[in-house]
Amino acid sequence: MSTYGSFPGTRPRRLRTTPVMRRMVAETRLHPADLILPAFVREGVSEPVPIAAMPGVVQHTRDTLKKAAAEAVEAGVSGIMLFGVPEDEKKDAAGTAGTDPDGILQVALRDVRAEVGDELLVMSDLCLDEFTDHGHCGVLDAQGRVDNDATLERYAEMAQVQADAGAHVVGPSGMMDGQVGVVRDALDQIGREDVAILAYTVKYASAFYGPFREAVGSSLKGDRKTYQQDAANVRDAMRELALDLEEGADMVMVKPAGPYLDILARVAEAVDVPVAAYQISGEYSMIEAAAEKGWIDRDRAILEALTGVKRAGARNILTYWATEVARTLR
Repeated sequence: MSTYGSFPGTRPRRLRTTPVMRRMVAETRLHPADLILPAFVREGVSEPVPIAAMPGVVQHTRDTLKKAAAEAVEAGVSGIMLFGVPEDEKKDAAGTAGTDPDGILQVALRDVRAEVGDELLVMSDLCLDEFTDHGHCGVLDAQGRVDNDATLERYAEMAQVQADAGAHVVGPSGMMDGQVGVVRDALDQIGREDVAILAYTVKYASAFYGPFREAVGSSLKGDRKTYQQDAANVRDAMRELALDLEEGADMVMVKPAGPYLDILARVAEAVDVPVAAYQISGEYSMIEAAAEKGWIDRDRAILEALTGVKRAGARNILTYWATEVARTLR
């Protein structure tokens, strides 16, 4: 009993007393429709290939990718973002496998659309890094630098073949100046005004991409600091945002998610288009590794991390746990 009369009269703990009370007053709610599943499909394999750095994630065969897409639909996930992994001998300096109508990504897009139709948003990563022998997101000039404008020509062609293959949404992720405008024009020129652009608007040059490099069989030597953004900068992110919106982005993305929640909140506050965030491979792998060691409660940590991303302002979240979490939420 307090010796100070009725103090404290206001007791916030009253709203935390039971699970039902906490659920009723929750300000942020995750929903299966918030989630997008990134998925890798590898050319020339007959069985899924486990990704050592991402326990539980695989490079799919065409058949297992279709199964994963159907499972995502059943769980209530909104979208699937596809990444193609070609055979090494098909990589070249221009990334031509990325614009081949019969390349692995385009084949996978047709497969998934045939499997799920319009029940799942079929999205495609629009970038050259999986398809180039040097591993960069664009073509190189004579000095070995990424040639921005020559790369835009390749992105325009990629957008058109991905749309023809069935993509509902394309995601230009290479961080080339002008990429959104060029992709929009390329799509409109072939009468595909219906295909939306999810712009990788804020994409930082992050150490947390490490496991992804294994996932896509990256050939990269060096880094991408001349085109991805510097972790120290905020104004740069907001400038990219303004440019992408001006060029016609339908949705915008912040990547990575967890280390950049402040940027995500700034972007979400500034725009009236949907905002996505990509919980990237390193974020996934850290939780899985710590859980495997018994250091954290895996399921609680996953939901807490995703809730933090949603609370910061993401309307949609790309996460490798999308189907699993959607099932839990349902």
